[in-house]
Amino acid sequence: MSPQLDEFPSDDALPARAAVVIIGGGIIGVSAALFLAQRGVATVLCEKGRIGGEQSSRNWGWCRKMLRDPREIPLIIESLRLWEQMNQMAEAETGFRQSGIAYLADTQAELEKHEAWLQEARLYQLDSRIITGAEVAKLLPGATRSWAGALYTASDGRAEPGKAAPAIAAAARRHGATILTACAVRGIETAGGRVTAAVTEKGRIACDSVVLAGGAWSRLFCGNLGLDLPQLKVLGSVMRTEKVEGGPECSASGAGFGFRKRLDGGYTVARLNTNIYDVVPDSFRLLADFLPASRLKWQSLRLRIGRRFIEEWQVPRRWPLDRASPFEEVRILDPEPSRAALDTARANIAEVFPAFRNVGIAERWGGLIDVTPDIVPVISPVETVPGFFIATGFSGHGFGIGPGAGRLVADLVTGAPPVVDPKPFRFSRFGDGSRPLPSPLAA
Repeated sequence: MSPQLDEFPSDDALPARAAVVIIGGGIIGVSAALFLAQRGVATVLCEKGRIGGEQSSRNWGWCRKMLRDPREIPLIIESLRLWEQMNQMAEAETGFRQSGIAYLADTQAELEKHEAWLQEARLYQLDSRIITGAEVAKLLPGATRSWAGALYTASDGRAEPGKAAPAIAAAARRHGATILTACAVRGIETAGGRVTAAVTEKGRIACDSVVLAGGAWSRLFCGNLGLDLPQLKVLGSVMRTEKVEGGPECSASGAGFGFRKRLDGGYTVARLNTNIYDVVPDSFRLLADFLPASRLKWQSLRLRIGRRFIEEWQVPRRWPLDRASPFEEVRILDPEPSRAALDTARANIAEVFPAFRNVGIAERWGGLIDVTPDIVPVISPVETVPGFFIATGFSGHGFGIGPGAGRLVADLVTGAPPVVDPKPFRFSRFGDGSRPLPSPLAA
């Protein structure tokens, strides 16, 4: 089942030419479109399905600096600054509220791990801090149990995934961007190795630059260009409750559940570290790339072998641009959620917060999260294909970091001074011998 998502009407006409074509209408793509359009850059965004229809509407809705990989912290600081202005920038409700987030700890050992992350992050002067069990009780009134403490960031927040991407896309359109839905990009054309056009199912758009913000589809798209983007997919499962009276304002994760309050008075509920990794053909092709990360994160892996292996085996890896592409065969990835994970999360949150004990579940859904070997995104030009840029692999962190990532994309495409150092996000890190690893302290 797809989650609630604000409707967004497509523009009608396919422009013959643009300066930039963006592939993908998730939070990254629409943010990039907004910042490019604000600079007067002729921009066309092509989305094969609906704006925000895949992982950008299927995540928890957290916007956090806390427990980020240190390589991401400068970008998320910028992103939170933009989120604070987003309702005004979009002239619409994106749901952003600076309500705080807490990672609850049952033991002193967990608190010590959080303290180790704080030491790594101290350079950035965040307001994240360790709070006591008594402070947690004040932060989460109505809980029937206590915790050893928590890592808490008051300036972190939440937004509405079903509203944010459509609202930002509408803002980009007001600034002059063309936004096309149900319009898959099959590939790109080049001359002398440089990008000259994006070829869509509805026709060709001549352009100087193409930005691939395709989420879980990005590896497949790159493969047709002869580029090896190391990226796999994991399944996240989430649910939405009916309205809850007397529930917490602060978002939190711990004791087998995670939650955030919604604008409608209900809650988005899930469970940390229960994402499912389906073994697929790319699992073997990318084994060497992902093996170090797998060893580091093995306790949180939930492996599964099933029908997705056959489904992905049957997807063509190459196709001509004058024929239908795989992106036209599946407009929206809408996987079945893990009912076991969600049932456990529901039982756990009801045990701790009596307000949830009789609440109804309005929706359950699954989403496929694009993951890189170091769990850090790619936001980068592709040096071997001038004019081609990639913004993908956000590894479950893309919603919160989306506005900052969109601004960085706009900087890279236009040649402006980048808002943060883009080196940690370079595409070439996977082929230059760096073999970067995930941060062992990040979540």
